[in-house]
Amino acid sequence: MFYARMSTERVGVLIGPEGATKRRLEGVTGTRIDIDSGTGEVTIDETRAADPVMALKARDVVTAVARGFSEERAFRLLGEDAYLEVFDVKDFAHSRNRVEQIKARLIGSRGKTRRIIEELTGVDVSVWGHTVTLIGESFEMGIAREAVLMILRGSEHKTVYRFLERKRADIKAWRMGF
Repeated sequence: MFYARMSTERVGVLIGPEGATKRRLEGVTGTRIDIDSGTGEVTIDETRAADPVMALKARDVVTAVARGFSEERAFRLLGEDAYLEVFDVKDFAHSRNRVEQIKARLIGSRGKTRRIIEELTGVDVSVWGHTVTLIGESFEMGIAREAVLMILRGSEHKTVYRFLERKRADIKAWRMGF
């Protein structure tokens, strides 16, 4: 059994229209998922899963939805080389006010910073609550992780953008198999 907790406002996204998202996740992973809409507690029963890895992937999908991702983006985690990484902004801030400032820096004005990280790395980024969450493939994830950590540690945006531009060629070469 795996357990997860999510905000009650995100429960509807996990359940989906008439339970479609939950059924799809259960069908693909071979798990049974129980959701308490009142508390946001989620239980994932993996006893029927043919592949134990799929139960872990189901937990990652639930976590991704809880951290603000849409169903489509969260289901990307069911792929072969997709990973989830969650950073707690509180670990990099000394006050609640500072958490909000860092979140604002991660998003950027009109979403610019988040969009640039996503476009240049192919990694999906969600800033929700006091966390920033990434979904992506291993190679690109390392680059996006470093960019996010640079912002969390206070680097200037232009420094982060330059870093991402330099890594763009590496990502292209990796995708082509070089």
